[in-house]
Amino acid sequence: MDKVLEFLKELAANNNREWFQDNKKWYNESREKMIFLTDVLINEIGKFDPAVRGVLAKDSMFRIFRDVRFSKDKRPYKTNFGSFICKGGRKSMNPGYYFHLEPGGCFIGGGIYMPPAESLRAIRNFMAEHADEYRKIIEDPEFKKEFPEMYDDKLKTAPKGFPKDHEHIDLLRYKSFIFSKTFNDSVVTSDNYVQEMVSAFHRLYPVNRFLYQAMDA
Repeated sequence: MDKVLEFLKELAANNNREWFQDNKKWYNESREKMIFLTDVLINEIGKFDPAVRGVLAKDSMFRIFRDVRFSKDKRPYKTNFGSFICKGGRKSMNPGYYFHLEPGGCFIGGGIYMPPAESLRAIRNFMAEHADEYRKIIEDPEFKKEFPEMYDDKLKTAPKGFPKDHEHIDLLRYKSFIFSKTFNDSVVTSDNYVQEMVSAFHRLYPVNRFLYQAMDA
């Protein structure tokens, strides 16, 4: 993936349409490598998480083109490649697995980010009754070694329908249920980077399984 990271580094330094058009072949080659990597990860994750089996890479990858209509930042392109692998594709708002390639900022993640109101309500209701099961997953020493903290995106007070002194209010206040792990560029360009990512995703699988149980309850 070294040539992909090199492309992204050059794109960051030349974020304009003229440079992009002049290097369209390099972009297409980099994109094809990302599609291939996404396919490989879908197949590997599918070995332990049946929810992602049959998901297509094209439905998982994010576009490199930025929506600048309502942004002061008019740079036309993102300076990263990313894919979110989950049942129904990245637009489905389901729990899944994310990987992000960017020079000096590579990371993987998993869980569910800003779920719609109905899903969030279902997760909180389920969490209120099964918090001990969830804590057992995220407080496991091997899990915490890779994912020490959950993404800190939460309400300042209790969500509607729950008392402020609920015994699990610390979990119920969250608006997203996300964990992430950074990778050095040297890991991403090594021979075993796929195994490194799959191992981390495998560790995250119980979180996604719990979230699916909550949404289906």
